[in-house]
Amino acid sequence: MKRNYQADTSYVINDRDLIRQIAFHEAGHAAAIYLYNKQKQLPPVHFQITIKTLDGQKDSLLNACSSARFAAVIEGGRLIHSLPVALIESASYFSAVEQDAYQAAFEADMVNFLVGPLAEAKHVALRDDELFNNNLININALHNYGGTSDLNKVYDYLETFIADRAQYEEKMAELFRRAFQFISSSAHWQAIECLAAYIVNNKENTISCEEAIAVMDASSVLRRPNLMGI
Repeated sequence: MKRNYQADTSYVINDRDLIRQIAFHEAGHAAAIYLYNKQKQLPPVHFQITIKTLDGQKDSLLNACSSARFAAVIEGGRLIHSLPVALIESASYFSAVEQDAYQAAFEADMVNFLVGPLAEAKHVALRDDELFNNNLININALHNYGGTSDLNKVYDYLETFIADRAQYEEKMAELFRRAFQFISSSAHWQAIECLAAYIVNNKENTISCEEAIAVMDASSVLRRPNLMGI
């Protein structure tokens, strides 16, 4: 869930566009952590959104954007990390019901990783007045939307979850479909838009879990927000 940027003369993007992309990426992760887990009746998990410069000094998103190198990070948010180590190590001894719950937690984390870059990709398509559907974007395309770190995390999970590497791509395709379905929901997308606007306009270094959830909950009763300020 980390976005790192360095000066790259082969790819030109203005600062405000970069801010928007980061905001939608991180809002996508946060929305999935909260709304997807809730949809799947999984336990809530704590997270926060933090903006850092790469020297370790925290800064606001707008100020950080003036730097050539910075990172946007969602801290926490993983269901598996919230489980006791002893429980994870004993997973092979679970009952069928326990194994199903454990698998659901694993898969929810992986879907949440994929929603971030997908949300950024959808934002870019809408911004540029381009079509966006699952026939035009695939898993590898997520590398173009800050998704390399997210994809690496998914494959790390798969190594733990699936012994047969031949099944990796099949499972990845299934998870990608779920992530795409999530951002295709108008309610979920409006929550992402609202949170992205909040991230951009935030004056503090950190957006707490409670703040982010309040913004997303409020999106369900508000009209589509005016995002011209993003």
